[in-house]
Amino acid sequence: MDTRIIQAFYGQGKGKTSAAVGQALREASEGQHITIIQFLKGKIADEFQILTQLEPDVQIFRFDKSEVNYCDLSMDEREEEKQNIWNGFNFAKKVIETGESEVIILDELLGLVDLDIIHMEDVKELLQIPGDYKRLIITGSTLSEPLIPYIDIICEITLKKDNT
Repeated sequence: MDTRIIQAFYGQGKGKTSAAVGQALREASEGQHITIIQFLKGKIADEFQILTQLEPDVQIFRFDKSEVNYCDLSMDEREEEKQNIWNGFNFAKKVIETGESEVIILDELLGLVDLDIIHMEDVKELLQIPGDYKRLIITGSTLSEPLIPYIDIICEITLKKDNT
């Protein structure tokens, strides 16, 4: 690829994953291959299950083994799940290195840093992998200051009102 763009969707508002997936669908409509790797959401998170109908052009991976969100697990279950998350993180590095996808979404990557599962230095290293991709999109609630220099486009999602 001639231009690599790293983009972050972060903030306390809802819709970060939806915004990232929207970007990916735009690229998929132009014939790009998309890889989505979700972290922390549990293996039964079905919000984007419809995207499996777009395989093999769009592929979704979850390495979580638990049925529920990581934050809903007991401390013992979290320790077990951390290894699965590390497997997903290492898979993400391979996807970036091999250039098998033009667009890569690492959903809740920033949450891994917030929860102290992955260290900031690991994420910096991942963002600097000289992969052959068009767009790398990361999401999460908090964007730590040390990551900002590695990101080309930063979008903060805020909640203005929620009457539900």
